[in-house]
Amino acid sequence: MRWLAERTRDLFGWGAPILHIAGDVGDGPVVILVHGIASSSVTFQNLVPMLEPSHRVISIDILGFGRSPAPEDATYSLEEHVASLHATIRSLRLREPFVLVGHSLGSLIVARYAAQHPSQLSKLVLVGPPIYGTPDAIGDRRVRSRVSAYLRAYEFLRANKDFTMVNARILARLLPIKGVFEITEKNWDPFVKSLENCIEHQTVVSDLARVRAPIEVIYGTLDAFIAPGSLAVIETMRHVFMHRVEANDHIIRKRLARVVAAAIG
Repeated sequence: MRWLAERTRDLFGWGAPILHIAGDVGDGPVVILVHGIASSSVTFQNLVPMLEPSHRVISIDILGFGRSPAPEDATYSLEEHVASLHATIRSLRLREPFVLVGHSLGSLIVARYAAQHPSQLSKLVLVGPPIYGTPDAIGDRRVRSRVSAYLRAYEFLRANKDFTMVNARILARLLPIKGVFEITEKNWDPFVKSLENCIEHQTVVSDLARVRAPIEVIYGTLDAFIAPGSLAVIETMRHVFMHRVEANDHIIRKRLARVVAAAIG
């Protein structure tokens, strides 16, 4: 019975926290923006102005980050993130299919959402998706080695709080968007649990295989969070369209934002 209750919550969002809607601007077809780990909706500050003239743009802070709730008993599993996103979207009472955009961890969240609620989407857009998979299931030895190295690095970050927080502060000062990457005492628990439960252990490939809507994938050639060769597993899916942006890292800078805006349509 507990499994049934959890499954019902995941599918319908009943009992899940309503997330903070950081922005709701413009008129036209709806675009919903979902940011990544250790961040907030400031992630999309270069993208929103490009969409606002012709779209209704809704920016949502994910569970545990930005100004969204951070329940004490949350495990920050992918199921919890998706349930909260679904509860929030239900509260908007949208009548037409919408474009759902996810950045980084947000791309994993929206992929599962799209798999569970296919009739709600007109298009799925993934920006800088950290697709790693299970090393044992990766046939290419080089890709398997790279993915394994990323996963070991994430485990190290979770296990060494002081090191992680000090280096996160240094990195944050170098980034062009204030607040786009922050690891603090307040979001440490959401950070480590989301990292382990959603990024290190993920099902994004099988989720994308269940999505009916067209999928646009945009990533920068300098994105340090994408293991070289790791996107090959989704490139062959017939409903996936890849967009490679030269000289762009993991941040949605104006160069990459223009490509995302064009992919949204």
